[in-house]
Amino acid sequence: QVHLVESGGGVVQAGGTLRLSCAASESILSFNFMGWYRQAPGKQRELVARITSGGSVNYAGSTKGRFTISRDNAKNTVYLQMNSLQPEDTAVYYCNAERLRSYGGSTREYDYWGQGTQVTVSS
Repeated sequence: QVHLVESGGGVVQAGGTLRLSCAASESILSFNFMGWYRQAPGKQRELVARITSGGSVNYAGSTKGRFTISRDNAKNTVYLQMNSLQPEDTAVYYCNAERLRSYGGSTREYDYWGQGTQVTVSS
């Protein structure tokens, strides 16, 4: 069973910074993707940033240039550095690990989620 534990959420004023951490119970390089998603009240969960096992990254348009995803392979930890936070960034942030496995010509996706950490940005 894969366990993902997020930390680092909190309350910050607009323009402030936070760094989220996601510690995995096994090697993060064993996953095809590691990423951060968020869900604001009344909205669907959305991708924030994602990093592949090869190190490629992609960001949601609203966070590009403000957020940075990184990882420490030795610590099995993925980070999300969030700068210039705005009230619209307020949400529960979830760590995600995705593993793809091929079986007889088809690919199966395995998704794992952390419990989430609350980020609140006040204006």
